Amino acid sequence: MDRAKSPHQNTFAGLSLILNRAAERRDEAAWIKEQENAADARYLLLDAAGEAFLQREHEALRWLENRERELLLGELPASFLGLIDTTPYFMLVLDASLRVDTLEETLDARRASLRLAGLLLTADEAGLFAYAKGLSHWQREMQYCNRCGAALELAAAGHRARCTNPDGSHLHFPRTDAAVIMLVEYDGACLLGRQAGWPPGRYSTLAGFVEPGESLEDAVRREVAEESGVVVDEVRYHSSQPWPMPASLMVGFIATASSPQITLRDRELEDARWFTPQQIVEGITDGSFIPSMALSVSYQLLAHWLQQRAGLKLDTLVAGSSPG
Repeated sequence: MDRAKSPHQNTFAGLSLILNRAAERRDEAAWIKEQENAADARYLLLDAAGEAFLQREHEALRWLENRERELLLGELPASFLGLIDTTPYFMLVLDASLRVDTLEETLDARRASLRLAGLLLTADEAGLFAYAKGLSHWQREMQYCNRCGAALELAAAGHRARCTNPDGSHLHFPRTDAAVIMLVEYDGACLLGRQAGWPPGRYSTLAGFVEPGESLEDAVRREVAEESGVVVDEVRYHSSQPWPMPASLMVGFIATASSPQITLRDRELEDARWFTPQQIVEGITDGSFIPSMALSVSYQLLAHWLQQRAGLKLDTLVAGSSPG
């Protein structure tokens, strides 16, 4: 797994290029057990907070082999992630009572959050970490049936939760919250906003969750209008990004406004304004403008827009502004 990040691909995306999730075999208990016991099985280890174990001296995940898993963690349940070629990959989530510092020393490892590790790992490992984090969050949240309150037990190699109430036996499946994120343009400028708690100078594309009975395009128009008062006309799909922080899918769009009038309406934003490419260049250069982190689809939307509208490379601009 050494596929490097593509500058044109969102972080955490593209996992299907290498991973076969083999979803149709998750209910085959004997086959799953065989994969767990395979000599080449690999286990991605998360702590109770969802941080992954990385190699101490390298920007790579610290995978456990089956022998290490049995020796250090015994019968800790594993969730099946899928196959890369013929190698099975699993997730292990530590109980909060375990001494993770001792385990770090034993494995010569360090822990990192997905936000940090996503900037360090290869595309494949970042995607696997994101997959595991999203699945583990759902497992942690789904302890009781939301229909009858009975305890749930995991099934399908960690991908379903079954109600233990004999009168119900309801099944629960992992959920993903759809959200739209959009770069809005008008007459050679793009609309960016900032929240009050962000670092000074940071501006980002607008975003928000999709509501029931709403198309993605309609969610773009509503969210932009609610946050900035700007009326959006055309909406074009750009790309998507899994964002398990904790359980979202970010669907990115480029949109066109019918008017530049800004009126902050729902108090989510401290400020919103139009930026031309030249203003962004000047702001990055003098430190008065900070784009979203490179991990995010927001960054990729802005990078795409700058390239299309002005032939500018956001990566180059940001690198040129870094100290040293």
